[in-house]
Amino acid sequence: MIPPAFDRPRCETSAVSAELSGTCDPRFDSVRQEFARNFAERGEVGAGVCVMIDGRVVVDLVGGWVDESRRRPWRPDTLVDFYSVGKALVGLLALQLVDAGLIGLDDPIDSVWPEFGVGGKDKATLRHALCHRAGVPAIREPLTNDDLWDWNRMAGALAATDPWWEPGTRHAYHTNTFGHLIGEIVRRVSGETCGDRLRAVAGPLGADVWFGVPPAEQSRCADVIWAGSRGVEDVDFNALSGDELMTMLSYFNPAGYSSVGVVNTTAWRGAEVPSTNGHGTAGGIARLYAALLEPNRLLSRDLLAEAASPQSQGYCPVLGEDVTFGLGFYPTTPRRRFGPNPSSFGHFGTGGAVGFADPDSGVAFGYVMNHVIPRWQSTRNRALIDAFFASL
Repeated sequence: MIPPAFDRPRCETSAVSAELSGTCDPRFDSVRQEFARNFAERGEVGAGVCVMIDGRVVVDLVGGWVDESRRRPWRPDTLVDFYSVGKALVGLLALQLVDAGLIGLDDPIDSVWPEFGVGGKDKATLRHALCHRAGVPAIREPLTNDDLWDWNRMAGALAATDPWWEPGTRHAYHTNTFGHLIGEIVRRVSGETCGDRLRAVAGPLGADVWFGVPPAEQSRCADVIWAGSRGVEDVDFNALSGDELMTMLSYFNPAGYSSVGVVNTTAWRGAEVPSTNGHGTAGGIARLYAALLEPNRLLSRDLLAEAASPQSQGYCPVLGEDVTFGLGFYPTTPRRRFGPNPSSFGHFGTGGAVGFADPDSGVAFGYVMNHVIPRWQSTRNRALIDAFFASL
C-alpha cells in the first residue's frame, strides 16, 4: 500500500479514446455506462471489471491502456498489481490451513515459527496476525530493496523485530508486513510458498491471480501509473518516534516495500510480497470470491463466517481513522462499503482495486486498474459498485 500523502494522480483525463470490450448482461448496462464514464470523465487509464452472480458471469469488461503513453490496449488477460486486495488472498491461504486442522486461530505463531517468539511476541497468535493485532506493522532493522527480493531475509527481519505494542492489546494496519507475516506462517505449516499455494487454489478455478508473476507471464503486466512527489529520501526518520516512526517504517523499510520506485520492474513483479504485489485480472479476483460463496469449497461455512465478521475495531494510527478488521478480510462498513448488504466482505487495494463477495445476493465482484488515485475508495469503483447493485 502507498501512503495517502504520497498518492498523486498523474493524469486526470484521457487524451486518447479508450476502447472498451467484453460482455455485459443488458440488465446491468448501467455498469457498462459507468465503466465508460470512468475513462471519459474520471481519469481512468486502463481497467477491468468482472461481476458474477451465483457463479455466472454477468459483467466482464476491460478497456483503456496498459501504458501511460496509451499505445498498448488493455486485454482480457492483462495482469496488474492489485495491492492490498492480495491481503485477503494470503489470509485465505492461512484460513485453509486452519480448516485442515494444521494450525488453530488462537495458536501462538511461535508454535510453528519459533524465531518469531522473541522480544515479547510469544503470545501473538494467528488470529492476532490476521486482524492486525500482532504488533509488527513495521520492521525496525534498516533494510534495502535487495532484501525485499529475498523472502528469508524479510521473514527473518520481521521475526527479529521487537513488537510495537503488546500483541493482542491494540491494532494497526500491517500495511506491508502482513504478507510476510501470514506468508511465513503458511510456509512453516504447509512447506509451500504463498505463490505456489495460491496457484494450487486459483488454477482449478480458472482464476488468473499471482503472488510472484513468472517470467513467461510478465509480458501481460500493465504498468502502474502514479506520481509520488515524495519518497523515502524525503522522510527524516531521526525526527520521528512512536506511531509516526512506526507508520513511516511500515511504508518505507525497505524503501520499495510499498512499491515506490520499483513497481513496474521485473524484480517487483516476480517477487512474492503478498500484502502488496499480487497481480491478476478482475475476472481472477471475482472467480476466487465466487468460489468462496460455494459452501465448503474454499473454506468451511463457519470459518468463513468468522473471518468475515468484525474481529478488531477502533482507531488505527497507520490509516488515521477508525477501522474494522476481520480475519484477512474487511467486513463491510459505512466507511468501506462493498454493497448494500451487511454480510459483504472483501478487501480494497491502493488506488481503488477491489474484490468482494456478498453472500446475501450471491455476488462476487472484481475491479482492477493501473492509474492509482488516493486511498482505496474512489469515484471509479464506487460508481461501478453502486450502478451494479442499483440494477440488481
